[in-house]
Amino acid sequence: MSDDKPAGDVTEIGSDERDDLASDKDTGDDAAAEAVDEPVMAEAAKAPRRSTLGLVSAILLTVALLASAGMAGWFYLNEYRPDQQTDPAAAQVALEAAKTGTVALLSYSPESLDQDFTNAKSKLTGDFLSYYTQFTEQIVTPAAKEKSVKTAASVVRAGVSEIQPDSAEVLVFINQTTTSKENPDGAFAASSVKVGLKKVDGNWLIESFDPV
Repeated sequence: MSDDKPAGDVTEIGSDERDDLASDKDTGDDAAAEAVDEPVMAEAAKAPRRSTLGLVSAILLTVALLASAGMAGWFYLNEYRPDQQTDPAAAQVALEAAKTGTVALLSYSPESLDQDFTNAKSKLTGDFLSYYTQFTEQIVTPAAKEKSVKTAASVVRAGVSEIQPDSAEVLVFINQTTTSKENPDGAFAASSVKVGLKKVDGNWLIESFDPV
C-alpha cells in the first residue's frame, strides 16, 4: 500500500495544530482589543487632566481678579484720594478757613469780647488754642475794657503755599485798623502772616500764626 495521498485530498489538521491556531487567534484578538482600547484610555486619561487644568485656570483667574481689585483699592487710597484732598477745590476750602480765622483772631470789640473770643477759639486747635486763650484772658481783655480798644481786620489777599491731606500753609496779607480812647481816629497797619492749618474732624483749624 502506497503512502502517497491523492493530490485533491485535504490534509487533516491535528489536535496540536488546532491548539496552536486557536492560541494565535486569541493573541490576535487580544492585540486588536488592546489597539482599540488605547485611544479610549488615552482620552479617559486626558479628561481628568482637562478638568484639573480648568479648575486651576478658574482659581488663577479668581486670584488675578482679587489682586486687581486689591490694587485698585490701594491706588484709590494712596493716589486718588490724596489727590482729591489736595486738589484746587480742597485748597480753596483751606484758603477760606485761613482767611476767616485770621479775621476772627484780629477783630474784637469791648462790647462783644466774650462772643468775639469764643468765635475765634472755635477756629483754632492745639497749642495755639491754649496760647490764644491765655493771651486774650490775661492781656487783651483787661486792655480792651480799660482803654476801649477795638480792632477790625480785613484780608487783602491770600494764597495757599503748601497743602497736604491733613495740613496746609496759607500766606495772608492783612489790613488792620485799631481805635481806642487814646486814639479815637484809629491807627492803620498792614501786615502778613503765615497761617498753619490742621484738619480736625474734617475741618481746617489754625494751629500756628506767624508774622512774616
